[in-house]
Amino acid sequence: MVSRRGATKLGCLVTTMLVVAAAYFGFGVAEVYVRAYRFEDAMKTQARFARQLPDDVIRRHLRSLADSLGLPDEAGALRIRRTASKFEISAEYHENLELPGMIRTVRFNPSASTTF
Repeated sequence: MVSRRGATKLGCLVTTMLVVAAAYFGFGVAEVYVRAYRFEDAMKTQARFARQLPDDVIRRHLRSLADSLGLPDEAGALRIRRTASKFEISAEYHENLELPGMIRTVRFNPSASTTF
């Protein structure tokens, strides 16, 4: 009979802990970027319908979405520029990413434009 020292069990435990920690922090980071993507996607959708919708309706819809996504209040400070041939919308906001041993601030600048 072969005896085992237990080294493989300890190695497996450490590996499992590292994978779980990476997944935990990775999920938090991914969530921030998914919210930013969804907000920018909504901006692009609103830009496509900008010809039919007034600016205040677009602003109200995007502010509501930013609130429901849990984005910072500064994301609702939208800049809308409309000319006879072009529509542009943008915002700027910052989110904090909590990583092991540090907090990193990430700047997002979603925007969308279309021509008429």
